[in-house]
Amino acid sequence: MRAVTTLSVVVLASAGIGHAVVASLDAGIARIDAFKDMKNRPRAGHGMNLLLVGTDGRDKISEQDRRAYRLGGQPCHCTDTMMIVHISEDRDRATVVSLPRDSYAEMPAHLDLNSGQRHGPHPVKLNAAYAEGGPQLTIRTVENMTHVKIDHYLEVDFTSFMKTVDVLGGVKVCTPTPLKDSYTGLDLGPGTHTLLGGQALQYVRARHIDGVSDLGRMKRQQRFLAALLEKTTSSGVLLNPMRFRDVTRAVLGSVRADEGFGTDELLDLGRAMREFSPSSSEFTTVPIGQMDFQVKGIGSTLKWDPAKSDELFRALRDDKPLAGDRPHRDPAHTPLPVEVAPDSIRVQVANGSGTVGLGKRVDAALAATGFATTRLPVTAPAHVARTVISYDPRWDRSARSLAVALPGSELRAVPGQGPLLKVTAGADLADVRKVRRVRFEDPAQPEQNVVRGNEVVC
Repeated sequence: MRAVTTLSVVVLASAGIGHAVVASLDAGIARIDAFKDMKNRPRAGHGMNLLLVGTDGRDKISEQDRRAYRLGGQPCHCTDTMMIVHISEDRDRATVVSLPRDSYAEMPAHLDLNSGQRHGPHPVKLNAAYAEGGPQLTIRTVENMTHVKIDHYLEVDFTSFMKTVDVLGGVKVCTPTPLKDSYTGLDLGPGTHTLLGGQALQYVRARHIDGVSDLGRMKRQQRFLAALLEKTTSSGVLLNPMRFRDVTRAVLGSVRADEGFGTDELLDLGRAMREFSPSSSEFTTVPIGQMDFQVKGIGSTLKWDPAKSDELFRALRDDKPLAGDRPHRDPAHTPLPVEVAPDSIRVQVANGSGTVGLGKRVDAALAATGFATTRLPVTAPAHVARTVISYDPRWDRSARSLAVALPGSELRAVPGQGPLLKVTAGADLADVRKVRRVRFEDPAQPEQNVVRGNEVVC
């Protein structure tokens, strides 16, 4: 998950700001001989494959932040998140494949860095490869499982993630349902939120929000990565040398990369990716065949679906898009997901803005996206600056769904009001967003698991 930081550095290079600035970035990155003496590697495919690894390193986190964002405890010195990022040969597409850390893996023979003993091949969870053999064993294990040749290795930790989000001014995420996790302290209500570094870290770390644990978390990580890319490419960072310098300085202290990923590679990739945007990216998770694959001495693991995962990694080797020829969707016109079907939500609209005809327009727009409006808007007894949704607490899920269609609105509980929700349209109301009901299905199903970046940003 902290690997999103490193990918943002790659995108930032697209500014073409100059060799000197990028060279200073290169000089500040710690280097790893990640490919030393590696043999019998997969054949190179088309495009470039980066293995992005997020570790649970927290040495530079202050005590205040440790308490605020629940970062206590001892790090396991293992990979917290792992992604393969495939950059197409024509440099117009990035494909991000999340590899669950609890994946069942066959680790190749290696020298254990902790004990100094040599081990033969044996089964493990994927994230254990880093603990036993560092970046090199991690790369070997991933290559053995995917048959995809890794060209570059990039590694980040908690600190670089938080600093990068902060220097960008926060990243916007949206959710149709409450997100609350007592382990990380995450507590977000339905709607749109701009997360700064610590809260963003809670968002991408949370594993106890739903019943799918790490798989649900990876979906949120992918959405956050898409939102981070959108913020990076739309905020002027790429065209402002001073902001570019600030962002790169924020991540230098915690990024590690292989020795071959230097200034020339960054500049070459950056020039090719000038037009990169969220719609140029696609995200997926390796297909899972068995959710609770028990292994003696290891416990519960996730076993990949052999046929579907082979198909996925073949597409990476052949440099083919996972989303196929599916047309690109404009996020501004893409219905947002809600948990209650709009046609089951009764709504009365009142004009509280003083603008003639606003109530009628809001009523019509809500009806057009499926809400059961009264079609008889009224005038509110007083003007309001901010749009208010009044609701009976027994219909709170309906109220949250309606709030998604009215960005920035205030939810106000009125016990005893009954099933009819009341919208008082304020002067702030600029737009009514289209919505659709979504069923939160099994994220392990690959048919529902490939999304483009512009389809998941707010």
